[in-house]
Amino acid sequence: MLRRNVLTTALVLLPSLVACNQASNQGNTSQQSPSAVPASAQRPSTSACPSGKSEIIMGLIPAENNQEMAQKFEPMRAYIEQKVGCPVKVFQATDYAGVIEAMKKDRVDLAWFGPLSYILAEQEAGAEAFAVGVRDNGQSTYRSLFVVPGDSPLKSLEDLKGKTVAFVDPASTSGALVPSYLVKKKTGQTPQEFFGKLTYAGTHDASELAVKNKTVEAAADNDITYEKMLGKGLITKESNRILLQSDPLPGSPLVYRNDLDSTAKQKIKDAILTAHKDIKVTGYGNIIRYDATDAAAYQPIRDMVKELGLKREQMAK
Repeated sequence: MLRRNVLTTALVLLPSLVACNQASNQGNTSQQSPSAVPASAQRPSTSACPSGKSEIIMGLIPAENNQEMAQKFEPMRAYIEQKVGCPVKVFQATDYAGVIEAMKKDRVDLAWFGPLSYILAEQEAGAEAFAVGVRDNGQSTYRSLFVVPGDSPLKSLEDLKGKTVAFVDPASTSGALVPSYLVKKKTGQTPQEFFGKLTYAGTHDASELAVKNKTVEAAADNDITYEKMLGKGLITKESNRILLQSDPLPGSPLVYRNDLDSTAKQKIKDAILTAHKDIKVTGYGNIIRYDATDAAAYQPIRDMVKELGLKREQMAK
């Protein structure tokens, strides 16, 4: 009799329990991450793609390791895909030159470049800068750094004479162009002439780790990666000390190919410039939104290239 009463009670309560569980699930769904994209937008058709294309390819230079870069830009990739209505896929290469070459060969339509790699892509692939990330400090600029081990006796740029130094990549603005400019301006020599040995770490993270592990006596980086690695505990101010920093530089732009059809370009631009109204935007550094930019904003980078007399093969080895 007792068993029968318990079973009866359970059957009476079951519909209520199911209803409560469904309500709870609906509540959780409504509180999804602000970067989430509705499931219905995950697989857009190709009808809204640029003329003659079935997808948009987005290129990312390896400022940090490729997996981390892809993760940072994923919310923006998904959002662009949703707003434009065309599948968006990511292309990555082992160096900056690989992404430039891919855009040159029409294998990349939209890309995130550093200022110098954008200038190269502008010259070789018809890249147009249209947006730049604004950091949580309210600025779209950043700075190049020289970093040394915390216990290093080095106190100035002149002290780097004859030392082993790591740059990031020949096409990196903060990790090669600006450090080269600072050395030339201060000493009258090129880095190859002034340093005892110049190496390339490949990414900004690797440049910082080379200093921490003391495999080099100094390295070039930027304040974005330096602050990120401090925040993650990968380095400390005691392990990696800033020796000097540059004046503010124009931020890394988002670009598209100039021969992409005008409707697609406008849709992509509108999506990126208004994304902060719908999602928590992401990118290189702590980005709060994207602002419009253009080719004129990067004239200081062109001026540095001209003053140093750099050729294409020196910047994109």
